[in-house]
Amino acid sequence: MSEETSKKEQMRKAFYSQPDSEVLQEMGTTPEGLSSTEAKERLSQYGPNELDEGKKKTMFQKFIEQFKDLMILVLLVAAVISAVVSHEIVDSIIILAVVIINAIMGVVQEAKAEEAIESLREMSTPNANVLRDGHTVTVKSDELVPGDIVLLEAGDVVPADMRLMEVNSLKIEEAALTGESVPVEKELAILEGDEIAIGDRINMAYSNSNVTYGRGKGIVVNTGMNTEVGKIAGMLAQADETETPLKNNLNHLGKFLTVAIVVIAVVMYFVGTFFNDTSWVDMLLTSISLAVAAIPEGLPAIVTIILALGTQVMAKRNSVIRKLPAVETLGSTDIIASDKTGTLTLNQMTVEKLYANDRQYDASENIPESNMAMKIMNYANDTKIAQDGSLIGDPTETALVQFGNEQGFDVTSKVKEQPRVAEIPFDSDRKLMTTVHKEAEGRYLVAVKGAPDVLLGRTKEVLLFDEVKPMTDEEKQKILDNNKDMAKQALRVLGMAYKYVDAVPENMESEIVENDLIFAGLVGMIDPERAEAADAVRVAKEAGIRPIMITGDHRDTAEAIAGRLGIIKPGDDDAVLTGTELNQMSDEEFARNVEKYSVYARVSPEHKVRIVKAWQKEGKVVAMTGDGVNDAPALKQADIGIGMGITGTEVSKGASDMVLADDNFATIVVAVEEGRKVFSNIQKAVQYLLAANLGEVLTLFLATLWGWDTLLPIHLLWINLVTDTFPAIALGMEPAEKNLMQHKPRGRNSNLFSGGVMSSIIYQGILEAATVLFVYWSAIQWPVHTTYAEIHSDALTMSFATLGLMQLFHAFNVKSVHQSLFKVGAFRNKAFNWALLLSFVLMMVIIVVPGLNDIFRVAHLDLYQWGIVLGSSFAIIPIVEIVKAIQRGMGKS
Repeated sequence: MSEETSKKEQMRKAFYSQPDSEVLQEMGTTPEGLSSTEAKERLSQYGPNELDEGKKKTMFQKFIEQFKDLMILVLLVAAVISAVVSHEIVDSIIILAVVIINAIMGVVQEAKAEEAIESLREMSTPNANVLRDGHTVTVKSDELVPGDIVLLEAGDVVPADMRLMEVNSLKIEEAALTGESVPVEKELAILEGDEIAIGDRINMAYSNSNVTYGRGKGIVVNTGMNTEVGKIAGMLAQADETETPLKNNLNHLGKFLTVAIVVIAVVMYFVGTFFNDTSWVDMLLTSISLAVAAIPEGLPAIVTIILALGTQVMAKRNSVIRKLPAVETLGSTDIIASDKTGTLTLNQMTVEKLYANDRQYDASENIPESNMAMKIMNYANDTKIAQDGSLIGDPTETALVQFGNEQGFDVTSKVKEQPRVAEIPFDSDRKLMTTVHKEAEGRYLVAVKGAPDVLLGRTKEVLLFDEVKPMTDEEKQKILDNNKDMAKQALRVLGMAYKYVDAVPENMESEIVENDLIFAGLVGMIDPERAEAADAVRVAKEAGIRPIMITGDHRDTAEAIAGRLGIIKPGDDDAVLTGTELNQMSDEEFARNVEKYSVYARVSPEHKVRIVKAWQKEGKVVAMTGDGVNDAPALKQADIGIGMGITGTEVSKGASDMVLADDNFATIVVAVEEGRKVFSNIQKAVQYLLAANLGEVLTLFLATLWGWDTLLPIHLLWINLVTDTFPAIALGMEPAEKNLMQHKPRGRNSNLFSGGVMSSIIYQGILEAATVLFVYWSAIQWPVHTTYAEIHSDALTMSFATLGLMQLFHAFNVKSVHQSLFKVGAFRNKAFNWALLLSFVLMMVIIVVPGLNDIFRVAHLDLYQWGIVLGSSFAIIPIVEIVKAIQRGMGKS
């Protein structure tokens, strides 16, 4: 047995039946983890901790696959027949060359799409906390090796198969392996037996399962394809890839077009052969060439490239797209349901108001450091100040110390003068925190901060302008009114009170210490809204998208923040629903009333699924944000699940379609705009390709019925190669139209032909065919030469040049379905400009370069003929502009 095989056998031992000390020894590691050097050696030995994606196709295999299309194979056969029967060797060589060039371009397109998708995989690779050289470091999960010691906490995805060695209330959900959705509570007990089911292995943690609660530490025993999920992946390696809805739509479109065009080609073949006395070989070649040219077989690849380009743009703007179809779905979003904290706000508590001495102070005002409320908020506070001056602790408490710093209150020196000698820590039941400080005079200051309503119930007096007075009902009402006023402004309010005692109480109990207090003031704090959030909400509303805020905060706070952001009108209490009120509604009742509510307060993650489903029943496309483990079901349920890149757990990121790198609501709106742009650009590519293809089909079909010889097979194939691919891809890189975010969402049932695209394809295709046929007819009617051969050659060349150049001119029309070319900008897209220039050069070179024109059977044209070609080709721009103007006048844009 080889050393590698021996290692693999070792990895398959029943680690759950061994003590963790034996597992450590067997894996050649220690509780402090591996050294960096050893980890590097093992990585080269065992390979990356990732699932095998199967054998990738070589470039040659991809190239060969381009010829598997039935129409391409038939075309190649027809080219061979043409060479053998008609001795048209040059035609056959050109057809073969065009087919090979098409195949090469198909390979390049596929490679670009794979490259973009691979970069997305890299961006979404989860991390793991691991002990290396005795220190905790964060590494990408694919760098884990057997013997690593990994730390787990709630929200993590287990990165590899592990034997647990420490657990602290650790629960792991293993539904992916066992089918059991209830999380398993993990223990360190050694299990007996060799055939214990995975679900019963309570001292093991398996790759791709989710930590839902607690913490743990484990030894990596299996990585990559040796994990339990790796074994499943091995069995599924041959499974077919699931088609995306967008790709399915494109496939159905392709099948429909294939059937329609094949029928037309067959009819054309029989008409040409039996009624127009055209050679059966020439007619076969023409019919097949028409079918190949008319079927947009490159459309799926072009769409994939457009989607991939969209993901790259989004990544630069802090939106990491994990699933390609999400780019297109984003563009149809009707509802954005967003968390408040950290997404709409900064997640950084800041003092905004201070109430003391019977008045409210703004945080910007100068407040004397002798102010007792200022003193208490800094004393009854567990914030730690690091050597670099940064504040470490609860965000609420650090906000109070930061406020003190800004007001010149040096808490470090003050506490040295009046050190803390006793305390009663904060408790969520009594909602208070107390510290006791020794003063120079020998007495003790009891500093208490907490919930205003609780604190007022424990006060007897109030401090007003350095004078202690009895707490009257009138004074208490003033305090309560100011408390409510601050809460209405979305402020989190804490009360400050104190008293002096002669000795530290022997029994530090709340009933003794936290009573008979003197009220000193209120402090109002806020997690301020992001500066850009209100503008993003406005843009979303203009785009017909309804922003919804979801928060665990109190109703008043939620209502005030939503009012400040513009999500609701200030004071619109009816638009706010609490979790308690939601619980009292049936699903049917909630679905009937869901449109009333834009703010959900005091809700839990479980409520999010109900909110998503209710809107989806209304036919809306819903985007939902989430950062916690419990948010995963809602993220899965939503049409677009949006995970938080900074605060989000690995579970929430894994369940999402998109991850925000900056946790910013404005980034969602930017992503929606990019999604709309991507869908619009896909529509432009579809419109451009199908209008051109319809023009080609109608031209040849009608010409055949009338007995005209307008275009040769090599002409069709060259136009298909030159004018289709480059401009279509370049249209996918068009910048967003200026009014893109002023349109309503396109809706769940829209498709690539919505919004006037289908009617545009039809009339523009007919226009192209009519123009080409007119040019051919005019060349015959008013010839420059006298002999039939020269007249026919001129007419053929003019038809070919007109069709190719007209399609290039038409690409300008497609920049917008309804808007004028002069409004959207003809030359804004540099890639488009270069693509058209390249296509134009390739069209012209075979007409004007001696030798090439003989090969392609085209003639040199004089200025008069070029004038007709260019004038007719360019005419499509003003004609389409007139139609667009009429459509806008009729209100269709």
